[in-house]
Amino acid sequence: MSNSLIRNGMSLPNMPWEEPPKQGRKEVLWRYSGNPVIRRDATARSNSIFNSAVVPFNGAFAGVFRCDDTARRMNIHAGFSQDGINWKIEDEPIQFIKTDPELPDSEYKYDPRVIFIEDRYYIMWCNGYHGASIGLGYTFDFKKFYQMENPLMPYNRNGVLFPRKIGKNYAMLSRPSDSGHTPFGDIFYSESPDLVYWGKHRHVMGPLGSESPWQSTKIGAGPVPIETSEGWLLIYHGVLTSCNGFVYSFSAALLDLEKPWKVIARARPYLLSPQRDYECVGDVPNVTFPCAALVDKDTGRLAIYYGCADTVTGLAFGKIDEVVRFVLDNRL
Repeated sequence: MSNSLIRNGMSLPNMPWEEPPKQGRKEVLWRYSGNPVIRRDATARSNSIFNSAVVPFNGAFAGVFRCDDTARRMNIHAGFSQDGINWKIEDEPIQFIKTDPELPDSEYKYDPRVIFIEDRYYIMWCNGYHGASIGLGYTFDFKKFYQMENPLMPYNRNGVLFPRKIGKNYAMLSRPSDSGHTPFGDIFYSESPDLVYWGKHRHVMGPLGSESPWQSTKIGAGPVPIETSEGWLLIYHGVLTSCNGFVYSFSAALLDLEKPWKVIARARPYLLSPQRDYECVGDVPNVTFPCAALVDKDTGRLAIYYGCADTVTGLAFGKIDEVVRFVLDNRL
């Protein structure tokens, strides 16, 4: 399997990268030796910075970051980096311009994803509107941000857009939930002709039982799906309910390119789980939560940004061909 399996990607010679350990590597993914790549106090009033989204932008990188402040209010901030490792995150939250003056205000915003489609960067986040819902907006320059209608009714979260239309429609993954710290959750697929009216809802996959306990309580889409010749590579998180609470790990699946609600293969083991101090100790212990991935189509290099213990941001590296092979070789 070669790097040619990446479809519709872009060259990212300057993406963050660190070679794997020379000895003793058993894992498909390896952590950045400088983790956490973003610390909890990187803005003037942040209690924690985690579960954030990063994209290539103007030859460098930009992102939208979940920053909970010291009053523990959840909001999203813009940030910029030349190398994807050293970040300058704005002290003030993004102030969205409403595309319709009747749009309701948000009670909170958290866990963003960002993707470039056609001519702009779309942002999705968990939006506080009578409970957890999915927010949607866009920007052209990461300076002015515009808020659109919420795609779906509450309760829902983990909204992730596909990087291109499926047929003639925009496509999204989401995880219907409840108003609390949801103790359940399946991934669903939806389509829209205009990013306003959504339908064609299809079940994709749900939690598993004893055959894969790390994903036995709930699952949710992570970074934007990556298009490969083997299918859409979906990195997703799964949750185990332990005697000490929830444990968040993540792995990957392959979805059909033209019918993404159909699962081609899904890995039984996790790719990465909470094992380091910064993943196990924090405001919410034992969490590794992926929200963004950078891919270089020329080398197949993969960099995954993930939240650690709901406190800081980590970075892990891998190769697309090795992750795809992991899914196929360890499929359920």
